[in-house]
Amino acid sequence: MLMPEASSPPRLVSLDALRGFDMCWILGMGGALGAILKQMAPNSALTSVVTTQLDHVDWAGFRFYDLIFPLFLFIAGVSMSIALPRRLAREGWWKTVLHLLARAVILVALGVLVSGGLNDGWAEIRWLGVLQRIGIASAAAGLLSLILGWRGLLMCVITLLVGYCLLLGLVPVPGIGAGDFAEGRNLTNYLDSIWLPGRKYDGNHDPEGLLSTLPAIATALLGLLAGQWLTSGRVASRKVMGLVVTGVVMIGLGWAWHPFFPIIKKIWSSSFVLVAGGWSALLLGLFYWIVDVRGWRSWTSPFVWVGANPIILYLLSGFGLFRLVSERLVGHPGKDWAWMTACVTFGLMLLLARWLFKRGIWIKV
Repeated sequence: MLMPEASSPPRLVSLDALRGFDMCWILGMGGALGAILKQMAPNSALTSVVTTQLDHVDWAGFRFYDLIFPLFLFIAGVSMSIALPRRLAREGWWKTVLHLLARAVILVALGVLVSGGLNDGWAEIRWLGVLQRIGIASAAAGLLSLILGWRGLLMCVITLLVGYCLLLGLVPVPGIGAGDFAEGRNLTNYLDSIWLPGRKYDGNHDPEGLLSTLPAIATALLGLLAGQWLTSGRVASRKVMGLVVTGVVMIGLGWAWHPFFPIIKKIWSSSFVLVAGGWSALLLGLFYWIVDVRGWRSWTSPFVWVGANPIILYLLSGFGLFRLVSERLVGHPGKDWAWMTACVTFGLMLLLARWLFKRGIWIKV
């Protein structure tokens, strides 16, 4: 069970920096980098490799860009391991539960809004999406942490991943059968097609759909467990080594599972959870060692600015504000200058992030 702590641990600048690093890829850093490389060296091997990694795989497999979303959910779990004990000590159990539920409702509402809201009527609302998944999965992980210790949370992760694999492997899809993981033929997509109302991102199914919410909870739980380890009383070198070893083991287990249950982000497969969770643990350990242990922080400033206000920056980006202002400033340049729009768009986001941070404005949900 998560118990109140007598004193708050020191703030992890590495966590703020890692959150901002992750959000920068979502908010245009990848697009700017890819546009610059295509302009400077359109036919180089480096450009080909980087631009490939800055795009999602079509279905099965794993690229760098497939890590961005689960890394944010993992970081949300790490943050809860720090914030929930403080809230529990300050407000008590029931108010902490209500906070988790209220936050989930707010994130779901914001997710619906950024996906178009009611613009096209009830039938076209996208009920599940990125913010909705963050809200639901992080709330579920947080509630579990209030009643279970680390062993119980670890058993929840194992149960969710193994159970999800068994469901997709053994429960038959009408007209197709069991154990088919292809797009549109698996149990996850099938349940979305018959039970998920409103507009789906991929036709009759959604990458943030109903059944795949279960393994997403496991991602948040992995982050929560990592946060508990990171804020424990162990020496820094042991914390880093634990994250690195655990990360390598999870990546290995995920790829070993891949031939039997493929790594597929769009259904959040159990093997995907392990590979993404492994890389997330490695990045957390790396950032913690560099930023908080070694004290090399000067390079992290832009990431810390963004990491302080990730949700509001995501919403403004989702509504197209930065792109709109960028196009007003630079117009619609031709193909040879397309990189300028991407860079100005990202730069405007950074300027707003810095302005908010320097004035101590942290808009939290």
